[in-house]
Amino acid sequence: MTATPVLRPRPPLLIKSPEPRPGYTPIACPGSGPLRWLSVGRLRLDWSICCYESTSGPAELVLDIFGGRCKVTVREAGGNSVYAAGGRADAFGGPPAMLYIPPGCEYSIKCESDEMNAIVFSAPAAAGRGGALLVPPEQAEVQEVGRDNWSRCVMTGVGNNVAAQRLIVGETLNPPGHWSSSPPHKHDSAQSPAEAVMEEVYHFQLQPRQGFGFIRVYTAPGDPEPLDEAMVIEDGDTVLIPRGYHPVVAGPGYRLHYTWALAGEERRYGAWSDDPRHAWIKL
Repeated sequence: MTATPVLRPRPPLLIKSPEPRPGYTPIACPGSGPLRWLSVGRLRLDWSICCYESTSGPAELVLDIFGGRCKVTVREAGGNSVYAAGGRADAFGGPPAMLYIPPGCEYSIKCESDEMNAIVFSAPAAAGRGGALLVPPEQAEVQEVGRDNWSRCVMTGVGNNVAAQRLIVGETLNPPGHWSSSPPHKHDSAQSPAEAVMEEVYHFQLQPRQGFGFIRVYTAPGDPEPLDEAMVIEDGDTVLIPRGYHPVVAGPGYRLHYTWALAGEERRYGAWSDDPRHAWIKL
């Protein structure tokens, strides 16, 4: 008699927006879902909780400030560094300010406006690659990518300009009705130099906030562990992308913003491959 295979539930890729509250709210981390390297959480500070203190431990961090201003003190082996960061009204108000914090540091973040909203990404890393570094908005790499209804603005804050070990972090802004990650690309196979194994996290915001968009995460034909999920995304949602292609579209009338973070076996921005069935749109 043939045994019936046991079907294990797949960890969810979509994490709905948590209830907004002051302090740090974890969203996802390795071991609690499909991620191997990335952890992500939201940080909100205001008059009720105006300061947050923690340590990077055996991980490197990137703080991406959506809105408001803060003062960040980083205690490294060589002494303390203080950074004044932020300033835009919200994530749609121009390029981001991002702060890189290496492993083995204590740090504190103090709100210096009525409210400060940010997201924190982390990934395991070895010490000694580089020190803390603030990347102000004027130093972000801003690119207009694509054309027609798949044009969008990509703003990379932590890329080749930072001596990080794993993390690459940036933001993408889709005009209403526009697609991004188009043609669909993936980075789940070690095919040097074209593609490297890196997982990704997208954190979404909409303007106006009641808007919506869609994302599809799917693997190539013949993948031994096929994955194909289409999800409605709303303001504050997070999508985990352990592998596969992952195109995104904004709903009509709504600007769609997402902060993205990559981490994996290698750290090479651009080390991905397009879905060959749809790569023709670049011609």
